[in-house]
Amino acid sequence: MRIATLRRNRQAEPPPGTIGVARLDRRTKNLTKRLKPGEIAVIDHVDIDRVSADHLVTCRVAAVINAAPSTSGRYPNLGPEILLAAGIPLLDGVGDTVFGEVRDGDTVRLHGDTLYDSKDRVLAVGAAQDVERIDAAMAEARAGLATQLEAFAANTMEYLLKERDLLLDGVGVPAIRTRLEGRHALIVVRGYDYREDLRALRNYVREYRPILIGVDGGADALVENGYTPDLIVGDMDSVSDEVLRCGAEVVVHAYADGHAPGLQRVQDLGVEAVVFPAAGTSEDVAMLLADESGASLIVAVGTHATLVEFLDKGRQGMASTFLTRLRVGGKLVDAKGVSRLYRQRISNWSLLLLVLATLIAMAAAVFVSSAGQAYGDLVADGWKDLVFWVEGLF
Repeated sequence: MRIATLRRNRQAEPPPGTIGVARLDRRTKNLTKRLKPGEIAVIDHVDIDRVSADHLVTCRVAAVINAAPSTSGRYPNLGPEILLAAGIPLLDGVGDTVFGEVRDGDTVRLHGDTLYDSKDRVLAVGAAQDVERIDAAMAEARAGLATQLEAFAANTMEYLLKERDLLLDGVGVPAIRTRLEGRHALIVVRGYDYREDLRALRNYVREYRPILIGVDGGADALVENGYTPDLIVGDMDSVSDEVLRCGAEVVVHAYADGHAPGLQRVQDLGVEAVVFPAAGTSEDVAMLLADESGASLIVAVGTHATLVEFLDKGRQGMASTFLTRLRVGGKLVDAKGVSRLYRQRISNWSLLLLVLATLIAMAAAVFVSSAGQAYGDLVADGWKDLVFWVEGLF
């Protein structure tokens, strides 16, 4: 009987590893829109960047299965470290066949370096990432960063030659109805630390009332924080339908040849749009548009500012962002700089402390005067009479 009980207990034990519903998409940013806590993300993402990893962590996924190498060695990308620090298992380089073996909605189990289905059939095998593996990959990537710097410089020169009229003279910037002349412009990209930056800028937004410009998903970020964007700029691949209909002016970023894949979607929603053809990124387009439209100050939230951030974006065209920042640099301020420099003139706590200090000073001034001392004697005598009266009752 004891043996039978042990067998039943052994059968009742859950299989080892991480079990969850699989959700598949080759584009990580599309997948994060529909991931639910506890699900297993199956992606095809070479060099998982910091922004994508942050979104996966926010979705509270149970594990990440990557068909591609999460760190290729091209540059020291930050995504894998973020996933492991959040306690999310990462299976790397399982190969493209995983998209044929796993269907969206299937229940799968990750154990070690192997992905199983609900019947314990092997679906994929890869490299289970740990701290030692990632540290070694990052060290190798840092050693090869000089090569990426050379390629970045070459891309920068190529873009400068291609778009010099736009960068130097503003040729090709379309006219818009949103008035930015002499106003501050707050440009929001759903990138690095955008949530923290937006929270830090609440007092700034309340006081200066800048023109709010959302770059693709940055428009949704503005709405999530209680704001309504005045201008939405981008290729329209990550902004929601609801936000596109919010009444903001829409500028669709097109390729340099004028082809705008996102224009049809906007028109299908019944929203009018202006087309801005440019070879750079959507955040570049937003900065150039604000600058050419006369904004006196451009405050950037979640944008890319360093070499590693440019490479982390995973596009050769990030060289355009470097040049765009040089172009508008005289009026461009990073949000973190604003949050450090800007302080509400008198905060509520400061005001309370000021009032208390004033009352204490007034009380001290009164009681050191002769009239104050006489008043103090009267109060003391009255207190004594009250104490005697209470004692007489008992």
